[in-house]
Amino acid sequence: MEPPESAAELEADAVELGEPELRLTDPASPGEEHADVEAADAPGHGRCWPQGAWVCCSSREPVASIFVKKVQDVHAVEISAFRCVFQLLVIVPCLIYRKTGFIGPKGQRLFLLLRGIFGSSAMILMYYAFQTTSLADATVIAFSCPMFTSIFAWIFLKEKYSLWDAFFTLFAFAGVILIVRPPFLFGSDTSEMSKNYSDHIKGTFAAIGHAVLSAMTLVILRKMGKSVDYFLSIWYYVILGLLECIIILFVIGGWSLPYCGLDRLFLILIGLLGLGGQIFITKAVQVEKAGPVAIMKTMDVVFAFIFQIAFFNNMPTWWTVGGALCVVASTTGSTIRRWIQSSK
Repeated sequence: MEPPESAAELEADAVELGEPELRLTDPASPGEEHADVEAADAPGHGRCWPQGAWVCCSSREPVASIFVKKVQDVHAVEISAFRCVFQLLVIVPCLIYRKTGFIGPKGQRLFLLLRGIFGSSAMILMYYAFQTTSLADATVIAFSCPMFTSIFAWIFLKEKYSLWDAFFTLFAFAGVILIVRPPFLFGSDTSEMSKNYSDHIKGTFAAIGHAVLSAMTLVILRKMGKSVDYFLSIWYYVILGLLECIIILFVIGGWSLPYCGLDRLFLILIGLLGLGGQIFITKAVQVEKAGPVAIMKTMDVVFAFIFQIAFFNNMPTWWTVGGALCVVASTTGSTIRRWIQSSK
């Protein structure tokens, strides 16, 4: 598989996919590709899937974060384990039906293992960030994933890293700094925060860890290319994630079932939103140009602000708003730049 011309292309891929494992769809045959083009050009059809993706996938993470915060006395690792079990029940029949096996090509197994470890760790850190800091802060910091993706692509895939890439990276980094607000830059006054600063720091560093591991996952997926079936990639993500959760829960001694039926319903909805969002965003990228889909994905941040105010009566600070504008502007700018370059 030919590498992209610059890190900006891979950077935009990081924005397009909330769950990057589904980007690796099987290449269509010429007849299928022609049919996709005709379907995309059909009146109303090309926009239907992106609009569905916008509603389902862009709101998926913020909606799931509401359920994560609403579940009582359940650790983020336990929530991740329940999600893995739910997705496992769906993925196994799919692998059996597609006859792809459960191990993968011999030359790709190490990458699949790393993909599973990094991806599942990113999921756990994201849920922990939702539990320990505000929805807006966690979502905006996690949205800085493209900043790390472009850097890792430059280091590991030897892709070009232009001055524009560096500019967008610094802009996103400035947004993260505004949200983290380290005391050595902003002083020791943290009275505007809804929680104590210790919880805020734990949540923000967890969100940064999620962004870094998600970027590594994306680079690994790019390295594997289309040689691995995307269901097999999800299989490694789910099974290794479940094993990782079991080990962590055994160490901390924290395994428990939710106390009421409503909390159990929330866990099921978290799993459903994860699968539904993957399906919608994948189909949207297939029938619509990547640029509009990537820009729609920035609605994650908007939904996070809305849900934080509506469901938790927690008004974001101006620091968070400023940081969000920097991160979204950086991501959107890199996407538009790639879109313009590809259309020439």
